Amino acid sequence: MPADVKSAFDIAFWFADTALAENEYLQPQKLQRLLFITQAYYAVAYPKRKLMPAVFVADELGPLEPNVYVAFSKGQPDFDVELFLPHDVDSFLSSIWKRFGGYTMERLNEVTNETLAYKQARERADRSEITIEAMRLSFIRGETAPTVEQVVTPKVMRTQSGKQVIVKSWNPGDK
Repeated sequence: MPADVKSAFDIAFWFADTALAENEYLQPQKLQRLLFITQAYYAVAYPKRKLMPAVFVADELGPLEPNVYVAFSKGQPDFDVELFLPHDVDSFLSSIWKRFGGYTMERLNEVTNETLAYKQARERADRSEITIEAMRLSFIRGETAPTVEQVVTPKVMRTQSGKQVIVKSWNPGDK
């Protein structure tokens, strides 16, 4: 399944930069939960697509993307990432941040660690992979988190006659 951005680091830096702009410290575990939530909601909002090429595993503390976790464990690493993400991705990330950015670690853990996807991966073994499909199913059901409609606000515009319409990117194959 292709990803809509080049690297999970692009998304991680977006969250880190957004937190910094709001004078908020983004601890590594919180970043991990936000990445997991973002990937899951993206799979719900855009079926058969994923946001980033990332593998999440079920660690004892919660889901994490091991490469990003190691890179950010001692602070923000210094390497090049995409500074300008596609508009749709940027809007999607803004919606996620608006909804979950202010959550405490404890609340984020409730959202992520109580999902069926995480629990099933933990039952298999420590650091078992959490598949994108399992993530999508957990978040589409709204088991422990708000529904995608409550998180991702659609872009609403008006026609010349004043009628409201929801605008989204054209995606061949979507019905």
